[in-house]
Amino acid sequence: MQAQEGTLAKRDFCDETGTCHKISDMLSRIGDKWTVLIVSYLGERQMRFSELRNTIGNISQKMLTSTLRKLERDGFVTRTVTPSRPPRVDYALTELGRDLLVPVQALADWSVKNADRIEQARARFEQDRAG
Repeated sequence: MQAQEGTLAKRDFCDETGTCHKISDMLSRIGDKWTVLIVSYLGERQMRFSELRNTIGNISQKMLTSTLRKLERDGFVTRTVTPSRPPRVDYALTELGRDLLVPVQALADWSVKNADRIEQARARFEQDRAG
């Protein structure tokens, strides 16, 4: 299969053995649901930890902390601590995070647009399996 013009061929992101560590590593980071939600919300504006947690709703404090730490490590998010009582901690997307927002938002938009079609396909699949 030949890659379309402007797209990457498998050889562009896999090594000579066919192993695709670079892409699989990044997809595991940016493809999880918490990263998609966090990047999407921070794309709107900088947010405090508690505001982000309340906005997302069903994320635990531990999972939010862990995901934010990984996003900060990878250069997608900045963490700013303002000395006060209690300390104020704000999170914002970096330039790299804003670049990531483009495909993340496209994926989120695609998911919303196609949710009904996916549910219909699942229902057909389950009906066919049930006999």
